[in-house]
Amino acid sequence: MKFSVSVYSFMQYIQDGRLTPFSCIEKVKEMGFDAIEYVDFVFPKDEDPAEYAKKLRAEADRVGLAISNYAVGADLLGGSEGNLEAEVERLKAQVDIAAILGCPTMRHDTIFAIPNRTYHGYDNVLERLAKGCLAVTEYAAQKGIKTMTENHGFISQDSLRVEKLINTVANDNFGQLVDMGNFLCVDDDPVTAVGRCAPYAFYVHAKDFIVKSGQAADPGQGFFLSRGGNFLRGTVVGHGDVPVVQCLRALKGAGYDGYIAIEFEGMEDCLKGVAIGLENLRRYVAEVYGA
Repeated sequence: MKFSVSVYSFMQYIQDGRLTPFSCIEKVKEMGFDAIEYVDFVFPKDEDPAEYAKKLRAEADRVGLAISNYAVGADLLGGSEGNLEAEVERLKAQVDIAAILGCPTMRHDTIFAIPNRTYHGYDNVLERLAKGCLAVTEYAAQKGIKTMTENHGFISQDSLRVEKLINTVANDNFGQLVDMGNFLCVDDDPVTAVGRCAPYAFYVHAKDFIVKSGQAADPGQGFFLSRGGNFLRGTVVGHGDVPVVQCLRALKGAGYDGYIAIEFEGMEDCLKGVAIGLENLRRYVAEVYGA
């Protein structure tokens, strides 16, 4: 197992200027991670993405840090004004950025909403989503990059739906970024969901949430609602209700031994949150996989 962290975990400091997407590289190295993961929305709007990616790659090489993954937004139903071919071409350009970064994998979203009654449900958009994913992954394979869907975005987030999408694409270059915590956003039990999706894992996010029943009073600031109306709040890995150790056992049982990346989105100070999360995660991995 190698340990990575999403640059998204440092958004508190990036937003107030204490860190930049560029300076995160040295900080992540100092914290003891093996790699850093980038997301497309942190790239500066006033710089050419390819040129900025070259700078990030050079800095990562300088400090001896890998760039483990590139995560990008996409909507294969409504993106690019509903033009699937245009959205696919846009994602192919993002694959080119992933290649510059030297990433072995790229995660892209698939869908965020079914805006009208034309499709009536996930099964009715599945063929279109799979067509787009297949076109992107066939292009990425030429560059030695595997592509992934993530359990993310409420519509394509349930483990059964994600599994169905992967098997409809039916290409060995297309798999899943398994996020342990995100299944809770659609009230999918993480143990069952990770166990189902582990065989398709190309990459893993360790994320933790505090969960409170939707039957209880609104706990206030910092919480958001799951699809079924439960209250969730991001927190330090090991401080919440996600059964991280059991999820790791499921991943080990499926033979997964790739990157595991912390994605922190809690209210706690992000440097402390990530550092404590890494300490906990190292201990859990040692327990499950062996020291």
